[in-house]
Amino acid sequence: MKDDLARLVDRIDAARISRRSFLNRTAAFGLTAALGTSFLPGSARAEPKQGGILKIGLGGGETTDALDPGLADGPASFAVGRQWGDTLVNVTATGEIEPLLAESVTGNAEGTVWTFAIRQGVKFHNGAALTTDDVVATLKRHSDEASKSGAFGVMQGITEIKADGTNVVVTLAAGNADLPYLMADYHLIVQPNGGLDDVNAAIGTGPYKLVTAEAGVHYSFTRNTDDWNTARGHYDEVELLIINDATARSSALQSGQVHMINRVEPKVAKLLGRSPGVMVKNVSGRGHYVFIMHCNTAPFDNKDLRLALKYAIDRQEMVDKILDGFGGIGNDIPINASYPLFDETLEQRPFDLAKATEHYKASGHDGSPIVLRVADGAFPGAVDAAALFQQSAAKAGIPLEIKREPDDGYWSNVWNVQPFCASYWGGRPVQDQMYSTAYLSTADWNDTKYNNPEFDALILQARSETDLAKRKELYSKVAHILNDDGGVICPMFNDFIDAHTDQVTGWEGDPNYEMMGGFASSKTWFA
Repeated sequence: MKDDLARLVDRIDAARISRRSFLNRTAAFGLTAALGTSFLPGSARAEPKQGGILKIGLGGGETTDALDPGLADGPASFAVGRQWGDTLVNVTATGEIEPLLAESVTGNAEGTVWTFAIRQGVKFHNGAALTTDDVVATLKRHSDEASKSGAFGVMQGITEIKADGTNVVVTLAAGNADLPYLMADYHLIVQPNGGLDDVNAAIGTGPYKLVTAEAGVHYSFTRNTDDWNTARGHYDEVELLIINDATARSSALQSGQVHMINRVEPKVAKLLGRSPGVMVKNVSGRGHYVFIMHCNTAPFDNKDLRLALKYAIDRQEMVDKILDGFGGIGNDIPINASYPLFDETLEQRPFDLAKATEHYKASGHDGSPIVLRVADGAFPGAVDAAALFQQSAAKAGIPLEIKREPDDGYWSNVWNVQPFCASYWGGRPVQDQMYSTAYLSTADWNDTKYNNPEFDALILQARSETDLAKRKELYSKVAHILNDDGGVICPMFNDFIDAHTDQVTGWEGDPNYEMMGGFASSKTWFA
């Protein structure tokens, strides 16, 4: 059996392949990662036009945003990185691995050694040639806890990263079939010398070069005329305008001040779509809106209190009133049915005032206000969602106090700092990446401060499990533990709702993230 699997390592399949097919064909890890080609020159799509200045209105920007891709933690900093940088691979809208700076990915029979063939002839924006040393330095920097990288969680388990000719070889302590998908993490933008010379220089290999940057206000870019990928970057210039107020953002689109906007509020999406010359685009996926509790901080270190709050939220009411049909109900885990190996048997937690009251009394809480911090920019409709939560909790005798925070500085001063706040996650392509980024006890972005050795061990065990049925069973155990014991209250999974003018063409929905997975400026053009 192992010999048969090992022979797969030497076979390259040029066809596109889904993750489910990928796992089914390579269930015992001997594989070559078949790569899609939709983003590369020669792909079958409408002929794009070159030229013009694309202006994008973005919510989710702060004056504290850094250009360091490892610190990207909001829509604006994510979008900025997509303009100037490339990762080794990308995960497409249909769940396929797509080659970027790595032309191919191969793994050994055990899934412990992965080889990335680095594309040759690629230049950084400063004219320097991309080398395997740059890739190695990049991956090593994000593997260093001191970097505070958002990708640190997914880099754990890697024991060695080295260059071998034109390849980069990554060795793991245990097999991981998801490793190629993890390398698509948007923090892992390849920089000259890994960014160690100047992590905020924003020098990459992407379709646009950074010209000016005023965090929380405005960014401008010009087309990279030396781009290795001629199938993207059709605008002469791109401007990102930070417009955090949702009403102002919609007005800017309607008036023609900008050509695209993100984070359209569900309550206005249908109305906005009736505006002349405006196209509203929504796509369902893995994004979710949450209220997060720090499990290591009183009173949220009390499991009964956490359960009281989980039972005190009316998820269906929130979906109906906040999402207006643009999303679905959540179940206090970050995984839904769009993920492979989802456990459909996990019982949905109901809105249950009796149980909420029972757990609240069992917690022994002294009745003092429980402060929930929220901002308009936490997610579309976050303030209204918090008010609904406050009202339903009050019926169970739970005293929630809503503290409204300013948008600017929310992601640096409140999220992952304060013990109870509103937040959102865009989701990840695979379960391991979602859990490893946000729930593994050692992850920098473990925003519930959850620390459960059994939970950690199950995640690590699932990574290297080659039998899909057993892997699904492990993820089921992970989901049950987090649902019952964790610090995340997940009332709803949101659609990504964006909008653009009818001047823009080439738009394609992407369930991985808003604005076509961040590639709207790369893949669209003016009609």
